Amino acid sequence: MNSSATTLDQTRPVLPVRLLNGCGALLEKTRIPRSPLRAVDLIEMAKRRCNLDDFGGGDFFEGLSRLLDSCHRESRLNLIGKIALRTDLIRILCSRLFMHRDRQLYPDVARQEIREPLFIVGLPRSGTTLLHTLLAADPEHRAPLTWEVMTPSPPTRDNEKRRIQRATQSCNCLNWLAPTFRHVHAVGAELPQECVGLMTPTFMSDQFDTMYYVPSYRAWFFRQDLLPAYEYHRRFIQHLQFRQSARRWILKAPTHMFALPTLLSVYPDALFVQTHRAPLDAMASVSSLITILRRVFSDAVDPLVVCREAIQYWSKTLDRFLHERDRLADYR
Repeated sequence: MNSSATTLDQTRPVLPVRLLNGCGALLEKTRIPRSPLRAVDLIEMAKRRCNLDDFGGGDFFEGLSRLLDSCHRESRLNLIGKIALRTDLIRILCSRLFMHRDRQLYPDVARQEIREPLFIVGLPRSGTTLLHTLLAADPEHRAPLTWEVMTPSPPTRDNEKRRIQRATQSCNCLNWLAPTFRHVHAVGAELPQECVGLMTPTFMSDQFDTMYYVPSYRAWFFRQDLLPAYEYHRRFIQHLQFRQSARRWILKAPTHMFALPTLLSVYPDALFVQTHRAPLDAMASVSSLITILRRVFSDAVDPLVVCREAIQYWSKTLDRFLHERDRLADYR
């Protein structure tokens, strides 16, 4: 489905989802208001669920706290949104716990060499997914798959089938919640996945901004030194490579345009392919995609606000990338 074929009405959640969220709103009016989610509470929940307590080095508490505060004050989450946020954040925290334990159990994970990874960059909805899927089809190439990003532990083939099944259930759930979304962006457990998810354990990732309206978190994200996020990105790739080797990794995310010097400090031999599309068409398409997603998790999504923030965000990001791209040789 192209951007011109997606009407505002098609971005609305299906009737069962609207009814469920409506019931949730009624229940909230009849109950004593609950305190908002706190980072310390989610961290304790993850520790109990995993029976682990070491998240490894690096500070992620501020990012998690900023995200939760922004969601509480700005996102106006409905019932499904609150459930999804809590579930997703605990899953991410558990992944961080398990991955740190895995590096102790399997020391060779840290010895994996990532050589000349190829990063696909460009405006969102400019053909990056199509190119990513095409290049990943080469037997000598490797891309992170959806199920690997969702459940990276253990870094072996243990429980592989079960992990794929769990990821398939999550994808099916998204397809039920937002049936229009699969016509805009393919969803599947064994499909190549954007690598912004590899940064989520640091809670410095624009993945959260796609699902929820979090302007204060986004403003904070723009001010951060993303080196810890890219260092964790590399740790994640090492984790996946330990399970299945690759001659070359094929990675993609439009947000890499935002931090080219930082990316190159972690991957100094990285290669790049940039896709192009008329900016007006790209912004219309990405605004449609974000509106479809956010309307599942909030009943207060304004498509005009979505479009305005998309134009601001991506014009700033593209300007920064073009400036840094002209200086690419200086970073080598």
